Amino acid sequence: MLKFIATKGTISVAVVLVLEEVGADYELCLIDFAAEDRRSQAYLEIPPKGRVPAPVTEGGILTETVAILEYIAPHMLPKHAFACAKHREISYYLATTKHINHAHKLRGFRWADLQTSYDDMRAKVPQTMVESCAYLEDVIVGQYIFWAEFTPADAHLFAIRQWMAGDWVEIQNYPKLAQLQRSIAARPSVATIAEKGLL
Repeated sequence: MLKFIATKGTISVAVVLVLEEVGADYELCLIDFAAEDRRSQAYLEIPPKGRVPAPVTEGGILTETVAILEYIAPHMLPKHAFACAKHREISYYLATTKHINHAHKLRGFRWADLQTSYDDMRAKVPQTMVESCAYLEDVIVGQYIFWAEFTPADAHLFAIRQWMAGDWVEIQNYPKLAQLQRSIAARPSVATIAEKGLL
């Protein structure tokens, strides 16, 4: 059984969503960084990065959302080589651009030391998040990112979508993103992870 360490409202949502989609046998260990769970056994199992998601597999602990999603659901990736590469292109964009845009609001200490730098990064978030949404609006080609096929990238985007309102993004300005959100929210797996306390 896979042991999965996660935190509510984080990118962990993407991984648990896909675990549910594939019917994986897993043990969910929820930790709360704000409640000093850093002293818990589950937190101590997280690698030195100190971040979630962090599945504990037979081969060891795995980190980085894109890698984890591909590990647990390789069969959900597009089969054609170019389509698979496009899927990775979007996934890496979500991880390295859109997620980082959001992180600049609350985690500026990862990149700078001065309060003025934090303030500047935070002030830039509405612009960068809107630009990311505009890019993704052009990329989405159907009910999901890739036509009618639900992929790990859709789960990844769904997890990031939960932060957008707090990042000053009006989702109704992006009809394709809004429709994708509704399509994923209607999936039984979303109701399941909500029951488990991840949403």
